[in-house]
Amino acid sequence: MNEAVPVTRVTDHGTAKLMPDVDRERAWLLTVDGAPQSYVDLDDPAHLEFEYARRLGHLLDVAGEPGRALDVVHLGGGALTLPRYVAVTRPGSRQDVVDADGALLRLVAEHLPLPEGVPIALHAADARVWLRGAPDDSADVVVGDVFGGSRVPAHLTTVGHVREVARVLRDDGVYLANLPDAAPFDFLRSQLATLATRFGELVLIAEPGMLRGRRFGNAVLAASHRPLDIAVLSRLTAADAFPARVEHGAALGAFIGGARPVRDGDAVPSPEPPDGAFGIG
Repeated sequence: MNEAVPVTRVTDHGTAKLMPDVDRERAWLLTVDGAPQSYVDLDDPAHLEFEYARRLGHLLDVAGEPGRALDVVHLGGGALTLPRYVAVTRPGSRQDVVDADGALLRLVAEHLPLPEGVPIALHAADARVWLRGAPDDSADVVVGDVFGGSRVPAHLTTVGHVREVARVLRDDGVYLANLPDAAPFDFLRSQLATLATRFGELVLIAEPGMLRGRRFGNAVLAASHRPLDIAVLSRLTAADAFPARVEHGAALGAFIGGARPVRDGDAVPSPEPPDGAFGIG
């Protein structure tokens, strides 16, 4: 009988640990420097454990006709949770995963291998540098989920970065981003203002308590040139195991207020989470 045991490895940007879930036979939690990064069930890749991952999954579900293959770029790899999700919910999708931590990508590929024949390419590179070399109009979805430790790197928060994302996306494409913040939401509002420099349609999904300023947490943003199906998104997020609120239109405009877009010379990383905000147990 082969019992799953934790795996610890020093990678390019920290210490990664893969820990088996005692309740699900082939499920694993990935942490980096003690902070939870990803959860994946190899027997059920459509299972999304983390709140933010479930919300990104809902947005991926409405990014095109159900089941239609998509070209997806994932900025940030983790345990390849979302690429696995897309592979089973949209068979035949072509996916690129970009992560600056090449050793982490190798660890995940070794211990949590992808199914054979699934078109997912792994790239050890800085997200913004890799995007510069990507062809115009080559992706249906770009997912931004890059963290240096527990913070989004400053160079991935700017108008310049958003310009590259918009160039790579097709006209009907969608940019999705996982961003942490807390009241008074200066970072989150500035990111929405930055996205608005290139995209006319913006959506924010977050837990109601976070939006009321009760806790630090993750918000998921979507940006596109076309309206997303807000009714479907609202139903999915409200019925979820972790209910969330969908903000868009005038209400989201009021939330953004007078926030200004972030230029490269003014960029800072996302806020440092308080102690215990993303701890285990």
